[in-house]
Amino acid sequence: MTTVTLSIFAGVGAQLFDNNGNPLSGGKIETYEAGTTTPLASYTSQTGLTAHSNPIILDSAGRVSGGEIWLNYLYSYKFVVRTNANVLIATYDNVGGSFNAAPILANFTGTGTQVNFTLATNPASENTTNVYINGVYQQKNTYSVLASVLTFSEAPPFTSTIEISYF
Repeated sequence: MTTVTLSIFAGVGAQLFDNNGNPLSGGKIETYEAGTTTPLASYTSQTGLTAHSNPIILDSAGRVSGGEIWLNYLYSYKFVVRTNANVLIATYDNVGGSFNAAPILANFTGTGTQVNFTLATNPASENTTNVYINGVYQQKNTYSVLASVLTFSEAPPFTSTIEISYF
């Protein structure tokens, strides 16, 4: 299952139109990783279990079948909108989701020597982490993240409480 967030582009019940103001009947929405032509799946519901076809084919009213577009929260997207004859209507790049997901929390106890702590999943990036030792926020330059391992530049003190909040 993919963790998803509601798209801010055509997310719920949006109706798309051609350049003459007519519903974009049979139009297409292509989804790519932002800034690229690498296809990237979007999803039909908040479960993240079923991917839309790519391109998404709009119904006769110019709406997404099922009415929703959900995105993998780890990525920014590029949307390319075309008519059913493949004529370009618009391109929207660097589009994210509503990002209403709750952060993941991990708690550890310092040993005074341990610097590597393994998280349950990979954070999206170091910038989506917040680390506290005994309730004190730790600056990003005091640790690094590689995959699911957070590594401190110095071991947290013995019996210290370590809280890591991440997306």
